[in-house]
Amino acid sequence: MKAFRKIPAYLLLTLLGAVMLYPLLWLVGASFKSNEEIYSSAWFMPESFDLSVYRNAWRTVTPYTMGHYFLNTFLIIIPKTVFAVVSSVLVAYGFARFDFPMKRFWFALLMGSMFMPAIVTVMPVYMFWGWLGLLDTYIPLTLPSLFACEGAFVFMIVQFLRGVPKEFDEAARIDGCSTLGILVHILVPCIRPVIVSVSVFTFLWTMNDFLQPLIMISSVEKYPLSLILRLSADSTGDGYEQRKILAMSVIGLIPSVAVFAIAQKKFVSGITTGGLTG
Repeated sequence: MKAFRKIPAYLLLTLLGAVMLYPLLWLVGASFKSNEEIYSSAWFMPESFDLSVYRNAWRTVTPYTMGHYFLNTFLIIIPKTVFAVVSSVLVAYGFARFDFPMKRFWFALLMGSMFMPAIVTVMPVYMFWGWLGLLDTYIPLTLPSLFACEGAFVFMIVQFLRGVPKEFDEAARIDGCSTLGILVHILVPCIRPVIVSVSVFTFLWTMNDFLQPLIMISSVEKYPLSLILRLSADSTGDGYEQRKILAMSVIGLIPSVAVFAIAQKKFVSGITTGGLTG
């Protein structure tokens, strides 16, 4: 009897899931459609499937293939993700486990940085990297993550660390473990879900970032995927096949979908537990 009572809830969730997934289904289906079919029907199924559009999309509108731009994107994402995780864990460890002068003030200042619009810092940041002569490199896009510049990540990890009993630290210290050893061997395994969440967030945000690469990178051969998609759209004419842009978008989505699918369990655990711990 209880199972029948859950049927309406399951039907509602299925309907909501279908509504949320439909844009993605339409994107995939529309990548096979002609311009006329795209603008004349909202149904996602195309009249025919022609995989040649994906071969053309892979070649892009530049001398380089999408494989080249995937490599450029990962040259930004991988170091940025590593830097963000390491720096955020270290800073959160300090706030969660140690007392130091003006601790509350510095933590409030860090949290306040979450509410500062990113557009406010664009001009001074651009001038700073230009003064250092590092524009048109990946350093301005990756190096700032080494300094725990995302207050939200630090907050999430602090919440997790506060939920880990300090008795673990004391027991490890009695056994001769150093301060850094406690973090690496005791606390990091306990906060693995939030570390996965931070990694996934960094990956997705960097993959979708358009403004920062647009400002810092000027060479087409150094563009990440987000910029080459826009460049391809800008280079189109009236007779251009829109399905090529859609096919490029589908290809560009594959890493994000794959990462989220692989880390889904830990990611959801990191978000929910981090919100309940304190």
